[in-house]
Amino acid sequence: MTSRDRILLLVVGLGAGFLSGVFGVGGGILVVPGLMIFVKMEQRRAHGTSLAAVLPIAVASLVTYWAHDHVDWPVALWLTIGALAGAFVGASLLAVISKRNLALIFALVLVVVGVRLFFTVNGDGRSEITFVLALAYVLVGLATGALSGLLGIGGGAIMVPIMAVLFGIPSVVAKGTSLAVIIPTALMGTLRNRSNSNVDLSAAVVVGITGVVMAVVGAWVSARMSDAVSNALFAILLISVAMRMLRQAWSETAKATSD
Repeated sequence: MTSRDRILLLVVGLGAGFLSGVFGVGGGILVVPGLMIFVKMEQRRAHGTSLAAVLPIAVASLVTYWAHDHVDWPVALWLTIGALAGAFVGASLLAVISKRNLALIFALVLVVVGVRLFFTVNGDGRSEITFVLALAYVLVGLATGALSGLLGIGGGAIMVPIMAVLFGIPSVVAKGTSLAVIIPTALMGTLRNRSNSNVDLSAAVVVGITGVVMAVVGAWVSARMSDAVSNALFAILLISVAMRMLRQAWSETAKATSD
């Protein structure tokens, strides 16, 4: 790892940490393209490394939300049960799915999340947790956990709107709850990816530790920024990154075909 690579990793960590604090996501949604575009890391390794870097960032963000009593622990428990199983499945798929398809799936997720952010979603309070509702939480956790293990993201960008739209959980509580789920999910996915040699731990440490500082700053900014403005800015960023990744996947496919 060169000095330039370390500087770029620091930049990626700062950006990921800030996004984690502001939006209640792990930060992997920025780390993966950051590692690929700036550090030129191979795609599968970038996904695995991102999930490892998400761990300390998510912990720092969770502490801030928890301090303000913005975590629904019963919901987090049921989501985590499904997410852990899903992370194992997703990490297994990472070892076999093609790089082109991986890029397409990731870009699609970025676009969907980006478009969703243009629409304001406010929950008005969840219902009492029944057996059926608990099962629904487990299934949501299973789906997001699989995406987490496969794409190297914590899953918060998907869980937060689902909790608000489908289960009526207030947005700020949904963000804190998603972080509580991201931590064990990211740990499971990281262990699985490491066994498949898809993790650069040294890079993950640099990104993760740097991100911790900015996660606290991001949470502070979140309490003072308009939801409409912050969501619109984040949406534009995600869609721009998705377009960049699609162009890169397309050019690499065209080059491979011509060769």
